[in-house]
Amino acid sequence: MKKKLVVLTGAGVSAESGLSTFRDSGGLWEGHNVMDVASPEGWRRNKELVLEFYNQRRRQLKDVKPNDAHLSLVKLEKKFNVTVITQNVDDLHERAGSENVLHLHGKLNQARSTADPGLIYELEGKDIIVGDKCGLGSQLRPNIVWFGEPVPMIDKAIVEALSAEIFIVIGTSLVVYPAAGLLEFVPDISPKYLIDPAVPEYHIYRENLVFIQEKAGKGTRELVDKLLNS
Repeated sequence: MKKKLVVLTGAGVSAESGLSTFRDSGGLWEGHNVMDVASPEGWRRNKELVLEFYNQRRRQLKDVKPNDAHLSLVKLEKKFNVTVITQNVDDLHERAGSENVLHLHGKLNQARSTADPGLIYELEGKDIIVGDKCGLGSQLRPNIVWFGEPVPMIDKAIVEALSAEIFIVIGTSLVVYPAAGLLEFVPDISPKYLIDPAVPEYHIYRENLVFIQEKAGKGTRELVDKLLNS
């Protein structure tokens, strides 16, 4: 039976494909205050702005490709039972070929009902505009978990972390909760690897944790080669 290997990926993985992130720009995301485009309050203030912001991100997604980090993780499936838990809303893990991806913060290529969060529609790259409605007659919004909203997939992610025999964290500063807390659920005996250019805070002192100070692509490629050949 293959060992259970769980990967948590963050913005540093998507950044190497050319997708912008807000945490590197002082709370701005593509020139917008993050709370204007990624909060329920911002949505209530200006739906047109929020919808157009995500429409532009969706268009940008068509022009980027998976990078070494995404592609290297797929290779692990030859030897391990792999689950990728991602904080990213793009589909680059799926496009690279990962079979089992859990999106904590939603998916850019989906819309959801404002009346029923469980009513989700595939957008296939299309825009959402004011007046686009769900089957219940309410306005559609991006299927993105905004600041201040619950994270519906966190319980499934915790179950994955609890069963991890190997746990890898790539391209996240581990400061955004609840995702940052997943490391707490990984068994102490399970090897843990953290790949990021920035030195982490207390996480580096955790038991059985190896810190690899590299960008996502290079660090993941090297770790995957090591795991496949061990």
